[in-house]
Amino acid sequence: MNRPKDDKPRLDAGSPDAAPETLAPDFDQFTQNMGRLVEEYGKVTAAYLKPIERGEANTGPTEEVSEMVKTLGRVAERWVSDPRKIMEAQASITADFLNLWSATLKRVSGEAAEPVAQPDKRDARFNDPDWSAHPMFDFVKQAYLIGSRWAEDMVERTEDIDPHTREKARFYVKQIAGALSPSNFVATNPELLRETLRQNGDNLVRGMKMLAEDIEAGKGELKIRQSDAHAFEVGVNIATTPGKVIFRNEIMELIQYAPATEQVLKRPLLIVPPWINKFYILDLNAEKSFIRWCVSQGLTVFCISWVNPDERHASKDFESYMREGVFAALDAIEQATGEKRVTTIGYCVGGTLLGVSLAYMAAAKDKRIDSATFFTTQVDFSKAGELSVFVDEDQIRAVEEKMAKSGYLDGSRMAGAFNMLRPNDLIWSYAINNYLKGKAPTAFDLLYWNADSTRMPAANHSFYLRNCYLENKLSKGEMRIGGTTLDLKKVTIPIYNLAAREDHIAPAPSVFLGSQCFGGPVDYVVAGSGHIAGVVNPPAKVKYQYWTGGAALGRYEDWIAAAAEHPGSWWPHWFAWIEAQAPKRVPARQPGDGKLEALGEAPGTYVKMKA
Repeated sequence: MNRPKDDKPRLDAGSPDAAPETLAPDFDQFTQNMGRLVEEYGKVTAAYLKPIERGEANTGPTEEVSEMVKTLGRVAERWVSDPRKIMEAQASITADFLNLWSATLKRVSGEAAEPVAQPDKRDARFNDPDWSAHPMFDFVKQAYLIGSRWAEDMVERTEDIDPHTREKARFYVKQIAGALSPSNFVATNPELLRETLRQNGDNLVRGMKMLAEDIEAGKGELKIRQSDAHAFEVGVNIATTPGKVIFRNEIMELIQYAPATEQVLKRPLLIVPPWINKFYILDLNAEKSFIRWCVSQGLTVFCISWVNPDERHASKDFESYMREGVFAALDAIEQATGEKRVTTIGYCVGGTLLGVSLAYMAAAKDKRIDSATFFTTQVDFSKAGELSVFVDEDQIRAVEEKMAKSGYLDGSRMAGAFNMLRPNDLIWSYAINNYLKGKAPTAFDLLYWNADSTRMPAANHSFYLRNCYLENKLSKGEMRIGGTTLDLKKVTIPIYNLAAREDHIAPAPSVFLGSQCFGGPVDYVVAGSGHIAGVVNPPAKVKYQYWTGGAALGRYEDWIAAAAEHPGSWWPHWFAWIEAQAPKRVPARQPGDGKLEALGEAPGTYVKMKA
């Protein structure tokens, strides 16, 4: 039949009046491609087996599967112990499937039928029209939704299990449901089926080739590419704000950025970024760069760039990062500018380190930090979010045993954990695009940064997991650093505490609780979006929004309900808060003009180290 060239072919929708469309491939070409597919599959197998043969295979996935089986086994035990409940659960899912079968028979007969299960409106997996138009694919889709939601409900209704086990079970069910989605398979995904027939299977050959390359890059584990790795180069078209490295030690380089105004605020700004991934999330490009924007407002900006650690840094703990990171930076800033007092920003775990440092400084009566800003930071971990599913005594011990052999936690472990928080968006959508559609991912600076993973020193990571996630010692006033017991109530400097409303890593209610741990004035602000987009939201984009409501008192739900909503970026609101504290301006300072000579151009050398 004739059709416009840009009109996608549709699979037969099942109407009794509609003639089935023929999507016949070129069988000679299809056969050749299937032979090439087998060849590429051999390369996949070789890439997977190579580390095993060399004795270099990572046992991480095996341990994770074991933990999943153990957790879901506990849920199953609770149900099996009560036959009545098992029968009720079986009756529930059986009724849904009978209703689905009845609705499908009606549709095949040409009658209208209301769907039994509908996907969430934000679920992009089932956007293709044939998921609804074609009865077979509609049946597969609804059957999947019924089964996955039934499994989630089983976890929620399980009695006599502790909250942590329930949270882990929810997480693992989400991973299994994401993996088993019919959208992940050619035969059950109408869009993939059309493309495979249209391209005579060439898409699968290209995808299998990329799969082999990604397993090779992951040294036997699948490292899914999310962006074009060749499209960016740190210091060339990403992390390009002008500046100089003015200080370097074993664990960090300190960058001083070049001024963009003739006058600058007298009080400098020190940024303490997370060491999970790299600092240039705050300097992706000229339009998105928070650092460049701060410079343009007249701030003298200093930023720590953490080393990508290896076995030499195994003993570097939280105290090391405080003394050789935060305190060393404060000393260097005084030498570079002559200023003894600074304002600071801490982002994520960098914020947790800053909170620890502030509590230690309060005990020591060290007043070099005048005010502090926290970006999506937790100091109270009682509501720590989805990452807490990876933290219990057994899992921490397993991580510590692994780190003891190498001296560090491999960057791929944390990168994988973060991806698993949003499996449909960060894992399966790319698996489909890359390996089934055979399309290389486009260039995207944020995802390039996300894949530029970092290792973590054994001592540092163990201290963080145990003292923060497992035992929540900082908020309880029980954490000890350098022989000092830390009390956040002694931190009385002004604090700007930014949460993100859709943050899965540092949930807004958790940041709200953390605000109540400090002893001074805290401005709690909530940004729209999540852990990254809520922070990296430049004013020029006029994107998302933010909420203000003063101090974090009472319950988070009441605070957010009463808070004032403002369109656009929170950046100007924050800068007004900074400027009001110390408005005096002085002539701009050039990096290297103080007592510290420039060691090299920004963004330095540590940020270019690969995990």
